[in-house]
Amino acid sequence: MAPSAATASADTLSAAMPSFTRAQKVFTMLGALLGLLLAALDQTIVATAGPAIQADLHIPASLYAWLTTAYLVASTMMVPVWGKLSDLLGRRAVLAVGILVFLAGSFLCGAARSTVALILFRAVQGLGSAALFTAALAVVADLFEPRERGKYQGLFGAVFGLSSVVGPLVGGFITDHFGWHWVFFINLPVGAVALTLVLLRMPKLRPPGMARGGLDVPGAVFLALAVVPLLLALSLGRGDGGAWAWTSWRILGLFALSVLGTVLLLRVERRAKEPLLDLKLFRIRAFSTANVAVFIIGAAFLSGVVFLPLFMVNVVGLSATRSGLTITPLTLGVVAGNVLSGQLVSKLGKYKVLLLGSLVLLMVGFTVMGFTLSPESTQAGVTMKMVLVGLGLGPSIPIFTMAIQNAVPRERIGVATASATFFRQLGMTLGVALLGTVFAAALSREMGARMPGATEGLPESVRAEVAVVAPGMSGEGSAPAAGFQGEAVKARLRTEFDAERARVSEAERARVDAEEQRALASVDRVHLVVKEAFTSGVSAVYRIAIGIALLAFLVTLLLPEQPLRTGRASAPME
Repeated sequence: MAPSAATASADTLSAAMPSFTRAQKVFTMLGALLGLLLAALDQTIVATAGPAIQADLHIPASLYAWLTTAYLVASTMMVPVWGKLSDLLGRRAVLAVGILVFLAGSFLCGAARSTVALILFRAVQGLGSAALFTAALAVVADLFEPRERGKYQGLFGAVFGLSSVVGPLVGGFITDHFGWHWVFFINLPVGAVALTLVLLRMPKLRPPGMARGGLDVPGAVFLALAVVPLLLALSLGRGDGGAWAWTSWRILGLFALSVLGTVLLLRVERRAKEPLLDLKLFRIRAFSTANVAVFIIGAAFLSGVVFLPLFMVNVVGLSATRSGLTITPLTLGVVAGNVLSGQLVSKLGKYKVLLLGSLVLLMVGFTVMGFTLSPESTQAGVTMKMVLVGLGLGPSIPIFTMAIQNAVPRERIGVATASATFFRQLGMTLGVALLGTVFAAALSREMGARMPGATEGLPESVRAEVAVVAPGMSGEGSAPAAGFQGEAVKARLRTEFDAERARVSEAERARVDAEEQRALASVDRVHLVVKEAFTSGVSAVYRIAIGIALLAFLVTLLLPEQPLRTGRASAPME
């Protein structure tokens, strides 16, 4: 789209903004924020309760990741569908149905008594969460003119950030005191409040001028054929822990099926009267460029979160709970970046310079993490460095979403918002798979090269313990390792050698003493190798993330700056 056309589009959108009372805006925002909080909290709360769920239901290791995969696949697949429905039926209808589906899934998950049932009901939760993500973010564009949207979009980004801090703490407390079932049941009262606000105080928010056609069912079918195999391949193609190797026929077959589905989807959407994914929108430069940038940022988003606990457990020596709290500064940085950037966009009326500045800050944060982590790193030192990463990531969620919404006609805002969420989640899945492979390769290389020499002098029982310290934890849904407990191993060895000394003669005690010293020295060498290997693996992740952030920066340079103009409210909305 030419610059002049883009500006005219922004003016038209602004001038057509409807008017709402203050009470309508407040209660609508509260309902949307609560709905979004449900979906965002569920991801982190369930992750904390995962070990308890696994132990109670006797979930095999090969199926454990499906607790996350089922939710992710169902949610990502349905985002474009709910986005289109929100344009056709209105945000209120989609948000209400999404809450009902999510709550139904939550109740069924809490009542589940088998692994298969829980996985299926997690998929139901995912179906509902997609509606919550899509409709909630689109509400801001319905209620506020483009110039004001930034500061309100920041609130939704803050909800994402806060959920990752509050979720693990709440999940741990509920699991310890009430049982894992209540991790799901707790959604019911919160969802009831959100549903009440949506049904009683929220306007329909159906864009005027939208065609009354039905849902593009063929498009939805081929979208599922394109997305589901792709997400399954990216989620399961780890090559470790029972997952399938990247070159296995299963993974290659899933990728081939995804390509076929994508080709069929593009053919159908070109001819559809009301397409699920309006391909014409990609002719708008701001829309297409921002979505590419969102996809790339999604690939870097989880790199700062998924792999850091592995470093904190295996190198710094923290417990799994304390390692999770190390991410808190990153999260607070994300929240601060969301809110401050939104306020600045609303004040300045420009967003591109803020996006570029945040991406520079993100590259600096990744560089610091990638080149300064060491086996001697402390919790305080790592925590301070993570603030930079959080501040760099923060503006990406609200500002890119706002830029995408600002680029399209109002009757396409639901589809546009869904596209941002869809490409961000695809990017996250691809990023975890890519960076997980990088992490596993660096870890395996260091372990393979140095561990055989380090374990010389260790008893066989200790060698077996070392072998399980470096599992292939390369993707979402894998729990952090317990870490190599060097001092505990040395204490056990001393006890064993003391018992042996008591059994042998005085003449043989010198031999036992020498073997003990060799074994204790080997434990120290193994501990150092483990720390250096995990440092190498996590550092490699952040170094690759620098390149991803740089690519996002270069794409953002191509993003046209569309003025966020203030206009009078005129066109009514139901």
